Amino acid sequence: MKSYDAIILGAGPAGLTAGIYLSRAKQKVLILDSGTGGGQVMLTHAVANYPGMPETFGYKLASGMKEQAVSFGCEILTNQEISAMDLKSTDKTITAGGETYKAASVIVAVGGKPRTLGLESEKRFQGTGISYCATCDGDFFTGEDIVVIGGGNSALEEAVSLTQYAKSVTIVHQFDHFQGYAHAIKAADENPKISFIMESVVEEFLGDEALTGVKIRSKKTGEVTTLKVTGVFIFIGYVPSTEPFADILELNNRKEIITDEDMATNIPGVFAAGDVRAKKFRQITTAVSDGTIAALGAMDYMHGPDPDKL
Repeated sequence: MKSYDAIILGAGPAGLTAGIYLSRAKQKVLILDSGTGGGQVMLTHAVANYPGMPETFGYKLASGMKEQAVSFGCEILTNQEISAMDLKSTDKTITAGGETYKAASVIVAVGGKPRTLGLESEKRFQGTGISYCATCDGDFFTGEDIVVIGGGNSALEEAVSLTQYAKSVTIVHQFDHFQGYAHAIKAADENPKISFIMESVVEEFLGDEALTGVKIRSKKTGEVTTLKVTGVFIFIGYVPSTEPFADILELNNRKEIITDEDMATNIPGVFAAGDVRAKKFRQITTAVSDGTIAALGAMDYMHGPDPDKL
C-alpha cells in the first residue's frame, strides 16, 4: 500500500490548486481523476476572466495547472475509477485501478457532470447529434443548423463560440429572459447567426440513427413546432458527482457536500473543494480559491495551525 500525506480526488482547477499548494509545502501528494483530468474548464472554449491571464483556451489553462502541480512533485493518475474507500479512519484509504492508497488527509474535488433534460429521446442521440461540450464537438457541425438549450452564461457564450462552425444557431430557453450577464447576452444578441426561441421547451428529439430535428413546445401558447437541425448542445448546468459519498459525507438537498469556511467536511481530515461542494457561485477562480483553502486546511489538520497566523 502506497502512503501519501494527502490524496486529492479530482484533477480540475480545485484539485490541481490544492495539489500545487500541498506539494510546494513538501507534502507527498497523489491526485486521482476518473477521466483525463482538467475538469469542466477543459470543455470551455475560451476563458477571458482569469486574473492576469489573457484570453486563452480552457484546455490550455488546465494543462498549465497540471504541469505546475507535477513540477512541484504531485503524482497524478488519470482514468482511475474508485472501487472502495475508507474516509472515517485516521488513515484514509482509497482503492482505484486495482491499487490501494493511504493518506492522512483527503480532498474531494470531483466536480460535476452536465445536467440532462431527462428525455428518453435524449439518451438515444447522445453522441450522434446531442452534445454537452462545444469545444469537443463543435467542429462536427460545420456548416449545419444547430440548437443550443439553456439561458445562462455557459449557453450564451458557447452559442457564440459555435457560430464559428455552424451555419445557424438557435437558442431555446424556457423563460422570457436570460440568466446570463449583460455582456454575454449582448454578444449573443448581436451575432447575426444566432436566433432565439423563448418561453419554450424541447419535448422530443427526432431522427432514426442520427438527429434530424427537435420538437419544441411554447410554454405561452402550447403550440408545438418542429425545427430541423442536425446538432443540439445542452447547457443547463451541472450536478455534483457525489454519488460515491452519499452515505459518507454530509450533503445538502442538492447533493452538494457541506463544508465549513476551511473546506472541512463532517469527517475529520476530509475536505471538499470546487463545484462538488455547497456554494452559490461556480467559477474557475472560486474553484481555485476553494482548492487553496482546502490545502491549507489539510495542512492545519496534519501538522497543526501555523503559529505565525495564530
